[in-house]
Amino acid sequence: MKLWILAGLVLAAVAIASCGGLAFTAANAPALFGDFKRRADLSFGTHERQRLDVYSPDSRAGGSEGRPMIVFWYGGSFDKGRKEQYRFVGAALAKAGYVAVLPDYRLYPEARFPAFVDDGADAVAWVVSHAREFGGDPARVYLAGHSAGAHLAAMLAYDADRLVRVGVRPGTVRGYIGLSGPYALDPNTDALRTIFSLPYGFDDWQPWRHVSGGAPRALLLHAEGDTLVSVEHTRTMAKALVAANVAVTLRIYPERGHADTVAAFAAAAPGKLPVLAEIRRFIEGDLPGR
Repeated sequence: MKLWILAGLVLAAVAIASCGGLAFTAANAPALFGDFKRRADLSFGTHERQRLDVYSPDSRAGGSEGRPMIVFWYGGSFDKGRKEQYRFVGAALAKAGYVAVLPDYRLYPEARFPAFVDDGADAVAWVVSHAREFGGDPARVYLAGHSAGAHLAAMLAYDADRLVRVGVRPGTVRGYIGLSGPYALDPNTDALRTIFSLPYGFDDWQPWRHVSGGAPRALLLHAEGDTLVSVEHTRTMAKALVAANVAVTLRIYPERGHADTVAAFAAAAPGKLPVLAEIRRFIEGDLPGR
């Protein structure tokens, strides 16, 4: 391998681990091109943050109709983040054979709970309505996210009335994929205590409390060494799913950190976790006849 290529890969690994601006530049560089198509800034509402990007596999790969759709929300403590920073996630999922949708959502201080969850619901309704335009199956939708995005996705997957209110039929969401999510969120900063505040309480914004029988099956991934969102959040969510007789696959990765579960989508990240392989097994396990 040429020295400059090796140096670039090392730089990418360091940058991804840092979760800074350079991290996204390095992670997204390989995602600028590939065997997929990206449609950017499609509107699912009137607000400037109500936009989404769609990544679909190259039709020349065959089997371009009726693909599972994965709607992925990024994290950022509910006050930062842009879908463009996560091109590497959309590209990786499209290359794996899925139609990936990455929505933006309103952020604090403009928005507080549940405004960003409402944005998520509107995005899902748009995805179901437009799925076939991108080769997707409107009846095989999976909701996914990392960190704050995992919280948002879980609220939609397990507080079922939110999607019904925007016209999404029960059973449309076939599964939930959560990466390092704060499912038992207890606001511990001034910003979080403002974002999650009266007239709402724990019963409203903690996803694990909304789990009930017949809810979508789940794939829960978390790092044991996560110092930002404790792994106990995911263990709590898994227990709630088991108690409701909802199928759940739980993977806890030792000696890894908060960013590692999403960095696994980046092509240049060495030693990355097998997140894509887990997602593939999870979705393939939902195929008819399995």
